[in-house]
Amino acid sequence: MKDNGFKIFLTVAFILLCGYELFPSIQGMFIQSRLDELQGEELDTYREENANLLRNVDEESLKLGLDLMGGMHVTLEVRLDALIAELANDKDDTFEEVLRQAREEAVSGTESMIDAFADAFSERDPNALLSRYFRDDDADITRRSTNDEVIEYLRVEADEAVLRAIEIIRQRVDRFGVTEPSIQRQGTRRIVVELPGIFDQNAEDPNATDRDTERVNKLLQGTARLEFRLMSEPNALQLALQEAFQVYEEEFVAADDSTDQESIIAEGDSALTDEQLAEGIESLLGDQEQTSTNKLRDVLIPIGGTSFGYVAATDTAAFNEIMREAVFQQLLPINTKLMYSAAPRVAEGEELFEVLGIIDEIALDGGVITDARVDYTELNQPKVSMEMNSDGSRAWAQITGANVGKQVAVVMDNVVYSNPVINERISGGRTEITGLDSREEAQDIVNVLKSGALPAPVDIVEQRTVGPSLGAASIQAGLNSVLVGLLLVALFMILYYRTAGIVADIALIINIIFIFGILAGFSATLTLPGIAGIVLTIGMAVDANVLIFERVREERSTGKTLKAAIDGGYSKALSAIFDANITTFFVGAILYSFGVGPIKGFAVTLMAGILASMFSAIIITRLIIDYMVIDRRMSVSYG
Repeated sequence: MKDNGFKIFLTVAFILLCGYELFPSIQGMFIQSRLDELQGEELDTYREENANLLRNVDEESLKLGLDLMGGMHVTLEVRLDALIAELANDKDDTFEEVLRQAREEAVSGTESMIDAFADAFSERDPNALLSRYFRDDDADITRRSTNDEVIEYLRVEADEAVLRAIEIIRQRVDRFGVTEPSIQRQGTRRIVVELPGIFDQNAEDPNATDRDTERVNKLLQGTARLEFRLMSEPNALQLALQEAFQVYEEEFVAADDSTDQESIIAEGDSALTDEQLAEGIESLLGDQEQTSTNKLRDVLIPIGGTSFGYVAATDTAAFNEIMREAVFQQLLPINTKLMYSAAPRVAEGEELFEVLGIIDEIALDGGVITDARVDYTELNQPKVSMEMNSDGSRAWAQITGANVGKQVAVVMDNVVYSNPVINERISGGRTEITGLDSREEAQDIVNVLKSGALPAPVDIVEQRTVGPSLGAASIQAGLNSVLVGLLLVALFMILYYRTAGIVADIALIINIIFIFGILAGFSATLTLPGIAGIVLTIGMAVDANVLIFERVREERSTGKTLKAAIDGGYSKALSAIFDANITTFFVGAILYSFGVGPIKGFAVTLMAGILASMFSAIIITRLIIDYMVIDRRMSVSYG
């Protein structure tokens, strides 16, 4: 064995390295078994005392994919219609009608949003120019640009928007702390996101409460468009509220009801007491038990001031329908829109969202924000502290200085997070978002602000959750398939090649250790298709040994000694082994480069298996056979 010193060193080094990489995974199995035995207070105590160990093991263990670990699968669709609307200038009724038609055609058909928009515009007026609405000096889109040039410009912008959305979502997910997420583009406007370990709050995972699906949905969909807007003038808003009640009621309200409603409005104070809210909720519930003549009063508790009122969470859909009606829009003060508060107020077991009157014009865009961090108020409530650049600082100082005594709304994604009163001119470019429910909510806002705003809104078109129990069943099924495959191959090799078959089986077991070690070392993710790749590799791993053993048998049939036959068998089979495995490895590399999701998982284990099987077949089996033949002078049977 003196001539095999380097091979021995290489083999031992690889085995030790794979053992080192797999140790956290093995340790994690024993820890999980221990956790399963503990319950209640003992479990909490163990987790607290071993927090660092549990975290390190979780970070360094072999990563499991969504189909094995469980988690969320979300398909997002980038709203290209919203992107087109944002890119357009001087929009009119014709543009809105064409965009609406294109949106309907893109949803119902297979045509892309850009093509549907171009076709709808051409059908409406073949001689009209799209440059009427789109101009971009940087892209050389002017009044004289042709429709084809504008369409190509929109295609480029749409493609870049999807790519930017993928990168921003990736940054948000990374900041959120998901292990091995998968984020892939699907088609022209869809993004598939797989998040292992994310479950519903009622899932079986005891850690799921920290990473629930609702929080992830907000993280993925939030465009992070931060805006500072002034609040509407209270008197004008309350006059609109009075008129709205009159319009939506045939005889307004009966005397006993009108007294209560008008008294609440007249107070002009948005800080209703719990007793007043309870009365309002009781009134709403009472109205629902009988036929009402006023659908606005059925869903809205009026308040006063810059607030339009409170709407129960269960009534927001009905109130949204009212807000979209033309008659309602005409009653609102000029340049005013209504927005919900971000955090609900709970009274009498009901979640109530405040409806606030906001000036439609943006006073300051959130693009001036340079830094954001989680902080705490004097009452130890979480808040988001933000800093602005020099331009934003000057603009913020002018806005606050000119509107002392008025309210300013901090709006993100069309939801009002806070609406403080401006007490004085604010210089230095510092501001904050308060009124948050938890530190996690504050951290999520910081994450989306730091990651940047999405170029266009995204909708969740598909979402499903794979529970951890299903993942456990998949792991067990995959493990059974590996064991059965290994057993059948091992038995065949022993029955057909006798002693040499036993050597090949030993190399096969080491080969599997190498595969898992490679996956763990490169932080690859093991998926169900990956397990299929391992099963396939088990069958392929003995191919090299079959070629070698058949060559040795041929050499022995010519009358050569056993040592000479072994030397000839390995040397003559080497080229065929390399040709077969290298071409298969290239196929795996192509699958990994162009495939998505399960295909990538299969390709990773296939390539790792090929490398491991070549090493075990050429190096390890030769070491064992040389030791048996040369050092121990044993007679090795090749069947």
